[in-house]
Order: sequence, then C-alpha cells, then structure tokens
Amino acid sequence: MKTKAAILRARNTAWSVEEIELDPPKAGEVLVKIVASGMCHSDEHLVTGDLAGATPEPPLLGGHEGAGIVMEVGAGVFSLVAGDHVVFGFIPACGRCPSCADGHSNLCDMGSLTATGMQISDGTARHHAADGSDLALGIGSLGTFAHHTVVHEASCIKIEKEIPLDKACLLGCGVVTGWGSAVYAADVQPGDTVAVVGCGGIGSNAIQGAKLAGARVVAAIDPVEFKREKAMEFGATHTHASIDDALAALPDTTWNRGFDKVIMTCGVGNGDVLGQAFWLGGKRSKIVVTNIHSTTEASIAIPAVFLTVFEKQLIGSLFGSANPRKDIPKLLELYTQGLLDLDGLVTKTYPIEGINEGYADMNSGKNIRGVLVYEH
Repeated sequence: MKTKAAILRARNTAWSVEEIELDPPKAGEVLVKIVASGMCHSDEHLVTGDLAGATPEPPLLGGHEGAGIVMEVGAGVFSLVAGDHVVFGFIPACGRCPSCADGHSNLCDMGSLTATGMQISDGTARHHAADGSDLALGIGSLGTFAHHTVVHEASCIKIEKEIPLDKACLLGCGVVTGWGSAVYAADVQPGDTVAVVGCGGIGSNAIQGAKLAGARVVAAIDPVEFKREKAMEFGATHTHASIDDALAALPDTTWNRGFDKVIMTCGVGNGDVLGQAFWLGGKRSKIVVTNIHSTTEASIAIPAVFLTVFEKQLIGSLFGSANPRKDIPKLLELYTQGLLDLDGLVTKTYPIEGINEGYADMNSGKNIRGVLVYEH
C-alpha cells in the first residue's frame, strides 16, 4: 500500500514528507494506522547524529512515540486483532528473555535488534521509498512519523478504545520515561526532596511522578521561563533558571542538606553539566541520568570522591526503568482518574507536513510536547 511518511535523507537536514510504499505484515507483525505521534527530542538525535552507531544511518523514517489502530495482523500474531487500539513501546518486550523474565522488559534483548532499522522479525524492510529502495526505521524500528507502519507484535501494547490516541501516544516514550525516572529509577519516597534538571517532555513527567510519589519538594531547573511556568502546573514547588541558582537556594529548598534525588532530563546530556548537577545531591542521594548523551562522549566529569564519602549513587535509566506492558496501561488509568496530566503536555498539534515547524518550536523552547495528528 502507499502511505505518507517523514524521511530523514541525510544528517542535519530537514525532514522530507514523501509518499512511500509499505509491504503487508509478515509473521509476527502488524499493520497499524497511526493516529498521532509525539515529537520526542530523541528523534532530533537522529538528525544531529548524537546516536551514531546505535541507530541506523539515513535515509530513514523517524518517530517512536505513537498510537494507532491495528488494520491487519500477520501469521502467528496472537495478542492483537484488527480494530485494536495500541500504543507503541519504543523498546519491544518479548516477555521471554532474561531481562523480561526478571521484570526489566525495558532492557528486552529484542531491543538490540532495532539498531539496524530493519524489521526485528527477519532483518528485512517493509518500508520503501518511491524508487523502491529500502528505508530504515529510526529509534525502536517503529517509524511513527507516517500515516501507517508495520511493526513487530512485541512493540504494541493494547489499550482501551475510550482513551484518546492523540494523548495515549505520549505513553510510548516521554510520559513513562519521565514518570518512571522518578518513581522507579530514583525511587522517590514520601517526604523526599527532588530536583529535575530539564523540564521538557520527559522532565515534566518526572515532576508529575515525583509529586505522585509524595515528594515534599520538587525543584524544576530549566533556563526557559515557559517551561518553568508549566513545571509549576505539573507539581513543582520551586523553579530555578540554572543549576547555579538551584545550588544557591539549597538552604531554602533542602535545609542545606542537598536533594535526596536528582533527575537529569535535559534535551542532550553533557558530562560537565552532570558534574555540576552532582553537587545538588545530598548524602546517599541518587542522581538519575535519563537524558541521552552523545555516543561520542567518552567521559563525564563528576566529583568521584562523593561516591564514597557521601555514598552518592549514579544511576542510568532507560524508558524510566519501567515495564511497557504494565506501566503504559497503569498510567493511562491514572490519566482517566485525573491523577496524571496528559492534556497539559501537548502544547501544539501539527499535520505531518508541519514536522519541521514542530521541531523548530521544540528547539526554541516553545513546546513541552508537539504532537503530529494524522488525518486519514
């Protein structure tokens, strides 16, 4: 079938909206009509090349934060039928590998198969350019910057049909990643003091997670005033324009003890910034690194003596250390109960032709999350 998609033809170029040819699903795969896709900062890493070596080279289809309706299933698919509503998990979850069996499906072994950008079922392409050439898929082998896509069953989480898909799409990455960074990776406890460094799509949800977990102080740190204002709506108790400002305010926010939990959710990780943020943590604090650092960054500048004398912990977190099949439905339940704000995350919606405008708005600090909404 023919469908419309946004293709990255080369690094550091604009997305090109083109008609592509899509093959039907093979064994273990599903064809999905995508209704909406969040424009996560991680796809900007495909443009800049920050994830070179860990993701396929252009030309490729972008997008990994999406939701839609199953149109067709391939042979052997047992958990989905046509008409089901799904959210894509950008980490597939097979349910059988050691990580999945141990309750850490965010680290599923199938995730390594997505680095090629081909179908994780057999390593071949279902997406083709108008000239017939194969197109790789970006993060997660999903390709949600398209009106339709073919993905593996392991990447699909069935949800209730009453959930609006233009909000549910955010659960494919940003919401779960931020929320889980606070609730799971940082293990925020009632009464904790928490600092969130970077308050975009992921940081805003780390704030929501910390608030729901019972933190008494949630300090949002971001240079963009709009994001600091939104952070207060999501549950922050204090805001600071810089880490230096937050350090100066430690006597007021933490009684000069330092934060119990520090969560790094900047757009792009930086070793020097992490080293500075390390000073925000108090004794036995947890410093969670969720933002992605460039694959070319070989070292980080943290005061290592703190690891021993103050027992500070440096913790990495992928997908918020969450389990997509458990946590995506759970967070959607919290949304329906009014305990999780998804509506406020969506700053602006765009058609697929507006993808470059959406990323320009993100890079200029205008959006918490821009969402592509497709008309079929």
